[in-house]
Amino acid sequence: QVQLVESGGGSVQAGGSLRLSCAASGFTYNYYCMGWFRQAPGRERERVALIDTYDNSNYADSVKGRFTISRNNTKNTLYLQMNSLKPEDTAMYYCAAGQICYTSQRLYKYWGQGTQVTVSS
Repeated sequence: QVQLVESGGGSVQAGGSLRLSCAASGFTYNYYCMGWFRQAPGRERERVALIDTYDNSNYADSVKGRFTISRNNTKNTLYLQMNSLKPEDTAMYYCAAGQICYTSQRLYKYWGQGTQVTVSS
């Protein structure tokens, strides 16, 4: 059965760091584009970062220079290193897998349950 399980969320002060992980199983992980998305209360879900099957990455302007996405294809695990966190980064963070990297969120096939990140000022 396909599973994406996020972990590593928590509460930190502004300027702090967190590392999120997403453990994938049940599909051919190394053939999929992987992404991190987030959704805050009252806001639309937005793309945070993507990484394709060649390890090329893409970031939202709001996190560029602060966040780093990476993948370990041996461990079937996706990571998001988040540094210099800001209160506006507070959201539920989700990992997702898709067969086409740069496309609409609705075309990402598999989604995790999310992990909460809260950044206080």
